[in-house]
Amino acid sequence: MHLFVGLGNPGPKYARNRHNIGFMALDEIASAHGFGPWKSRFQGLACEGRFGSEKVLLLKPETFMNLSGNAVNEAMRFYKLAPSDVTVFHDELDLAPGKVKVKQGGGHAGHNGLRSIHAHLGPDYARVRLGIGHPGHKDAVSGYVLRDFPKADDAWLDDVLRGVADGAPELARGDTGRFMNAVSLRVNPPRNQSKPKAPEAQEPETPAAPEEDTRSPMQKLLDKFK
Repeated sequence: MHLFVGLGNPGPKYARNRHNIGFMALDEIASAHGFGPWKSRFQGLACEGRFGSEKVLLLKPETFMNLSGNAVNEAMRFYKLAPSDVTVFHDELDLAPGKVKVKQGGGHAGHNGLRSIHAHLGPDYARVRLGIGHPGHKDAVSGYVLRDFPKADDAWLDDVLRGVADGAPELARGDTGRFMNAVSLRVNPPRNQSKPKAPEAQEPETPAAPEEDTRSPMQKLLDKFK
Protein backbone atom coordinates (compact mmCIF):
# COMPACT_ATOMS: atom_id res chain seq x y z
CA MET A 1 0.00 0.00 0.00
CA HIS A 2 1.05 3.56 -0.67
CA LEU A 3 -0.02 6.53 1.46
CA PHE A 4 -0.67 9.86 -0.29
CA VAL A 5 -0.91 12.73 2.21
CA GLY A 6 -2.25 16.15 1.29
CA LEU A 7 -1.39 19.08 3.56
CA GLY A 8 -3.82 21.83 4.44
CA ASN A 9 -6.09 23.19 7.14
CA PRO A 10 -9.58 21.76 7.75
CA GLY A 11 -12.88 23.55 7.19
CA PRO A 12 -14.49 25.68 4.46
CA LYS A 13 -12.74 28.83 5.72
CA TYR A 14 -9.42 27.49 4.41
CA ALA A 15 -10.64 25.46 1.44
CA ARG A 16 -9.21 27.71 -1.30
CA ASN A 17 -6.14 28.94 0.60
CA ARG A 18 -2.78 28.60 -1.12
CA HIS A 19 -1.72 26.53 1.92
CA ASN A 20 -4.43 23.98 1.02
CA ILE A 21 -3.24 23.01 -2.45
CA GLY A 22 -2.23 19.61 -1.03
CA PHE A 23 -5.86 18.95 -0.05
CA MET A 24 -6.98 20.09 -3.49
CA ALA A 25 -4.59 17.67 -5.19
CA LEU A 26 -5.97 14.70 -3.23
CA ASP A 27 -9.56 15.75 -3.94
CA GLU A 28 -8.77 15.77 -7.67
CA ILE A 29 -7.06 12.35 -7.51
CA ALA A 30 -10.02 10.83 -5.64
CA SER A 31 -12.53 12.30 -8.10
CA ALA A 32 -10.60 11.44 -11.27
CA HIS A 33 -9.96 7.81 -10.28
CA GLY A 34 -13.23 6.91 -8.59
CA PHE A 35 -11.88 6.38 -5.09
CA GLY A 36 -14.25 5.48 -2.26
CA PRO A 37 -16.01 8.08 -0.08
CA TRP A 38 -14.06 10.21 2.37
CA LYS A 39 -14.36 8.94 5.95
CA SER A 40 -13.15 10.27 9.30
CA ARG A 41 -10.08 8.18 10.15
CA PHE A 42 -6.59 8.69 11.59
CA GLN A 43 -7.37 12.23 12.85
CA GLY A 44 -8.26 13.21 9.32
CA LEU A 45 -10.31 12.37 6.26
CA ALA A 46 -9.26 9.27 4.36
CA CYS A 47 -10.38 7.35 1.29
CA GLU A 48 -9.06 4.28 -0.49
CA GLY A 49 -8.70 3.21 -4.09
CA ARG A 50 -6.54 1.30 -6.52
CA PHE A 51 -4.34 2.00 -9.50
CA GLY A 52 -4.41 -1.47 -11.02
CA SER A 53 -2.98 -3.78 -8.38
CA GLU A 54 -1.56 -0.87 -6.36
CA LYS A 55 -3.68 0.01 -3.32
CA VAL A 56 -3.51 3.65 -2.24
CA LEU A 57 -4.82 5.48 0.82
CA LEU A 58 -5.45 9.22 0.51
CA LEU A 59 -5.23 11.15 3.78
CA LYS A 60 -6.07 14.78 4.58
CA PRO A 61 -5.08 15.47 8.22
CA GLU A 62 -7.65 17.52 10.16
CA THR A 63 -5.26 18.38 12.95
CA PHE A 64 -4.34 21.73 11.37
CA MET A 65 -1.10 22.15 9.52
CA ASN A 66 1.39 22.23 12.39
CA LEU A 67 0.17 18.85 13.75
CA SER A 68 -0.08 17.01 10.42
CA GLY A 69 2.43 14.40 11.53
CA ASN A 70 0.02 13.03 14.17
CA ALA A 71 -2.44 11.85 11.53
CA VAL A 72 0.26 10.52 9.21
CA ASN A 73 1.92 8.58 12.00
CA GLU A 74 -1.40 7.02 13.07
CA ALA A 75 -2.19 5.83 9.53
CA MET A 76 1.32 4.45 9.06
CA ARG A 77 1.19 2.50 12.31
CA PHE A 78 -2.22 1.03 11.43
CA TYR A 79 -1.05 -0.23 8.02
CA LYS A 80 2.53 -0.95 9.14
CA LEU A 81 3.98 1.35 6.49
CA ALA A 82 7.53 2.66 6.15
CA PRO A 83 8.46 6.28 5.32
CA SER A 84 9.32 5.09 1.80
CA ASP A 85 5.61 4.25 1.34
CA VAL A 86 4.57 7.85 1.96
CA THR A 87 4.23 10.74 -0.51
CA VAL A 88 3.25 14.20 0.79
CA PHE A 89 1.63 16.82 -1.47
CA HIS A 90 2.26 20.36 -0.23
CA ASP A 91 2.47 24.02 -1.21
CA GLU A 92 5.95 25.25 -2.13
CA LEU A 93 6.94 28.91 -1.81
CA ASP A 94 10.25 28.39 -3.61
CA LEU A 95 8.60 27.29 -6.86
CA ALA A 96 6.79 29.60 -9.25
CA PRO A 97 3.01 29.20 -9.48
CA GLY A 98 2.19 26.21 -11.69
CA LYS A 99 5.56 24.50 -11.26
CA VAL A 100 5.66 20.97 -9.83
CA LYS A 101 8.64 18.96 -8.61
CA VAL A 102 9.09 15.62 -6.89
CA LYS A 103 11.64 15.28 -4.12
CA GLN A 104 12.79 12.25 -2.12
CA GLY A 105 13.92 13.04 1.41
CA GLY A 106 15.56 16.26 2.49
CA GLY A 107 14.71 19.07 4.90
CA HIS A 108 11.38 20.73 5.68
CA ALA A 109 12.49 24.29 4.74
CA GLY A 110 10.40 25.76 7.53
CA HIS A 111 7.09 24.34 6.27
CA ASN A 112 5.04 23.66 9.42
CA GLY A 113 3.29 20.61 7.99
CA LEU A 114 6.54 19.00 6.87
CA ARG A 115 8.19 19.94 10.15
CA SER A 116 5.52 17.99 12.03
CA ILE A 117 5.84 14.98 9.73
CA HIS A 118 9.62 15.06 10.15
CA ALA A 119 9.16 14.83 13.91
CA HIS A 120 7.28 11.54 13.53
CA LEU A 121 8.79 9.95 10.40
CA GLY A 122 12.18 11.52 9.85
CA PRO A 123 13.06 12.90 6.40
CA ASP A 124 12.92 9.75 4.27
CA TYR A 125 9.57 10.20 2.54
CA ALA A 126 8.68 11.59 -0.89
CA ARG A 127 7.18 15.00 -1.50
CA VAL A 128 5.29 16.51 -4.43
CA ARG A 129 6.11 20.20 -4.26
CA LEU A 130 3.30 22.31 -5.73
CA GLY A 131 4.54 25.80 -6.55
CA ILE A 132 2.54 28.80 -5.31
CA GLY A 133 5.24 31.48 -5.62
CA HIS A 134 6.67 33.73 -2.91
CA PRO A 135 5.22 37.07 -1.74
CA GLY A 136 8.70 38.62 -1.86
CA HIS A 137 9.37 39.11 1.85
CA LYS A 138 9.46 36.54 4.65
CA ASP A 139 7.24 38.71 6.89
CA ALA A 140 4.45 38.45 4.31
CA VAL A 141 4.54 34.65 4.01
CA SER A 142 1.94 33.82 6.67
CA GLY A 143 -0.70 36.12 5.25
CA TYR A 144 0.13 35.06 1.71
CA VAL A 145 -0.31 31.29 2.21
CA LEU A 146 -3.51 31.76 4.22
CA ARG A 147 -5.20 33.79 1.48
CA ASP A 148 -7.30 32.24 -1.25
CA PHE A 149 -6.00 31.70 -4.75
CA PRO A 150 -7.23 34.65 -6.84
CA LYS A 151 -9.55 33.96 -9.76
CA ALA A 152 -6.71 34.85 -12.11
CA ASP A 153 -4.91 31.67 -10.96
CA ASP A 154 -7.80 29.34 -11.78
CA ALA A 155 -6.49 28.31 -15.20
CA TRP A 156 -3.00 27.18 -14.16
CA LEU A 157 -4.29 25.75 -10.87
CA ASP A 158 -6.81 23.56 -12.67
CA ASP A 159 -4.13 22.36 -15.09
CA VAL A 160 -1.76 21.45 -12.26
CA LEU A 161 -4.39 19.56 -10.27
CA ARG A 162 -5.57 17.63 -13.33
CA GLY A 163 -1.99 16.83 -14.27
CA VAL A 164 -1.24 15.53 -10.78
CA ALA A 165 -4.34 13.32 -10.97
CA ASP A 166 -3.37 12.07 -14.44
CA GLY A 167 0.08 11.05 -13.19
CA ALA A 168 -0.95 9.66 -9.80
CA PRO A 169 -0.92 6.00 -10.91
CA GLU A 170 2.68 6.39 -12.14
CA LEU A 171 3.66 8.08 -8.88
CA ALA A 172 2.23 5.18 -6.87
CA ARG A 173 4.34 2.82 -9.00
CA GLY A 174 7.45 4.87 -8.26
CA ASP A 175 7.86 6.23 -11.79
CA THR A 176 8.41 9.93 -11.14
CA GLY A 177 9.47 10.55 -14.73
CA ARG A 178 6.11 9.45 -16.13
CA PHE A 179 4.34 11.36 -13.35
CA MET A 180 6.11 14.58 -14.30
CA ASN A 181 5.37 13.94 -17.97
CA ALA A 182 1.66 13.68 -17.20
CA VAL A 183 1.77 16.99 -15.32
CA SER A 184 3.69 18.63 -18.17
CA LEU A 185 1.14 17.49 -20.75
CA ARG A 186 -1.54 19.38 -18.82
CA VAL A 187 0.49 22.46 -17.91
CA ASN A 188 2.43 22.78 -21.18
CA PRO A 189 0.45 20.88 -23.82
CA PRO A 190 2.11 20.40 -27.22
CA ARG A 191 1.43 23.24 -29.59
CA ASN A 192 -1.03 22.47 -32.35
CA GLN A 193 0.69 21.59 -35.56
CA SER A 194 0.36 24.29 -38.17
CA LYS A 195 -2.36 23.61 -40.66
CA PRO A 196 -1.19 22.56 -44.11
CA LYS A 197 -1.19 25.44 -46.51
CA ALA A 198 -3.96 25.51 -49.07
CA PRO A 199 -2.71 24.78 -52.57
CA GLU A 200 -1.95 27.91 -54.51
CA ALA A 201 -4.54 28.79 -57.13
CA GLN A 202 -3.35 27.82 -60.56
CA GLU A 203 -4.07 29.85 -63.63
CA PRO A 204 -6.35 28.05 -66.10
CA GLU A 205 -4.50 26.52 -68.96
CA THR A 206 -4.81 28.36 -72.27
CA PRO A 207 -6.21 25.99 -74.88
CA ALA A 208 -3.70 25.14 -77.56
CA ALA A 209 -4.26 26.88 -80.89
CA PRO A 210 -5.67 24.53 -83.57
CA GLU A 211 -3.13 23.25 -86.04
CA GLU A 212 -3.19 24.98 -89.43
CA ASP A 213 -4.99 22.94 -92.11
CA THR A 214 -2.50 22.68 -94.99
CA ARG A 215 -4.65 20.44 -97.22
CA SER A 216 -5.48 21.60 -100.76
CA PRO A 217 -9.13 22.40 -101.58
CA MET A 218 -9.33 19.21 -103.66
CA GLN A 219 -7.96 17.11 -100.75
CA LYS A 220 -10.48 18.68 -98.35
CA LEU A 221 -13.32 17.80 -100.75
CA LEU A 222 -12.12 14.23 -101.19
CA ASP A 223 -11.76 13.81 -97.39
CA LYS A 224 -15.48 14.59 -96.93
CA PHE A 225 -16.42 11.46 -98.91
CA LYS A 226 -14.19 9.09 -96.97
